[in-house]
Amino acid sequence: MLKLLMLAAITALLLLAEGGMSARTQSRTKRELASPLHLRGIRDAYGSYCQRRGGCCPGRNDQCTVPYLDTICYCDLFCNRTVSDCCPDFWSHCLGTTPPYPPNCKFSGCHYACLIEDDMIHEINRRGYGWRASNYSQFWGMTLDEGLRYRLGTQRPSRTIMNMNEIQMNMNGNDHLPSYFNAADKWPGKIHEPLDQGNCNASWAFSTAAVASDRISIQSMGHMTPQLSPQNLISCDTRNQAGCSGGRIDGAWWYLRRRGVVTEECYPFFPPQQSPAEVARCMMQSRAVGRGKRQATAHCPNSHSYHNDIYQSTPPYRLSTNVSQLTPRIKQNITIIEVHEDFFVYKSGIYRHTDVNYHKPSQYRKHATHSVRITGWGEERDYNGRTHKYWIAANSWGKNWGEDGYFRIARGVNECEIEAFVIAVWGRVTMEDMHNHHGHHKRF
Repeated sequence: MLKLLMLAAITALLLLAEGGMSARTQSRTKRELASPLHLRGIRDAYGSYCQRRGGCCPGRNDQCTVPYLDTICYCDLFCNRTVSDCCPDFWSHCLGTTPPYPPNCKFSGCHYACLIEDDMIHEINRRGYGWRASNYSQFWGMTLDEGLRYRLGTQRPSRTIMNMNEIQMNMNGNDHLPSYFNAADKWPGKIHEPLDQGNCNASWAFSTAAVASDRISIQSMGHMTPQLSPQNLISCDTRNQAGCSGGRIDGAWWYLRRRGVVTEECYPFFPPQQSPAEVARCMMQSRAVGRGKRQATAHCPNSHSYHNDIYQSTPPYRLSTNVSQLTPRIKQNITIIEVHEDFFVYKSGIYRHTDVNYHKPSQYRKHATHSVRITGWGEERDYNGRTHKYWIAANSWGKNWGEDGYFRIARGVNECEIEAFVIAVWGRVTMEDMHNHHGHHKRF
């Protein structure tokens, strides 16, 4: 009887081993049969993948992967073969050599519109449109389609949302608007710097979190200055939202009002190329505690932070599309704009969409929706004495883009639809909240 049991156990182990070998063989076959990853050149050529992963793997390791745009890439030595599936920074970070593939989206006779087109930059600067264009290394090697797919992320509002009633203002002839206003000057220390969404197509979350952060800081007179977490929205606001694949700002405001979010320190942003698998699921929960307020029931995903306070907003409202009424109320709000191919290379000045690509095929002339934070307005005279009015807005492409992360865009002409749909909101702030947070500052 004992011999029979031992024989059965050995048989079971052999079957398990065969199953494991079969799975590994299937995995290897699947990887080895895949098309070369850089057949069209290295996309996001200067992105950090193996470096952010924390290192490279010797030999072959099919688990040595990093999310890479819409697929995965590898950081093991096996990736460096004829059918390469290495991450963009494998050669520089793991081998200390130059990549064997061109870091541009155009080569081998393929005709893809690149996000960075040298001739477009040259023509914009040569013709004098009132703004300057520049090359950005973080966009080099990406196609225009990839820029629209990975660097924006705000979907068009539904017809119901677009039909929201606009708030009107009663203004008399004595009301005077300053020619220049900047929220950062008006409320120093209360306006947060532009963030960088990386290749996460979620401007819907970044712009919403940024505006709510500023509003709460202003309303609380600086007693509360939270930098709210876009990742909390990306991971937890999943009702008709798609995280880093796009979403709607009305859904984000609904979540901020009904559920609330924690700070960036508590729930930090994980760019797609360095996100562990568990980040895809929501790691912050809360419960109602009365009077519409909520309290966190989970610890911060960041083990170095212990403050898991929940911040909420009031219902959003839509501002008038009449510029004379819009201007005085647009001191800290969110708007949806149409991003065209030339906007990616904006460096300074008052942006207006140009016609430099009108003679090119349609793949060079594309646009998609994006959301940004408007923080002020102004006007300036050109060398002919003409006055040009503009909005000041914060983007979410990092501080090395544009004017320290901001851009100016023509005001009063609905440039790129920037005046068509502007949403404002108030933070939910009480005297008790300010007192409690004042206590936080004292204790820590």
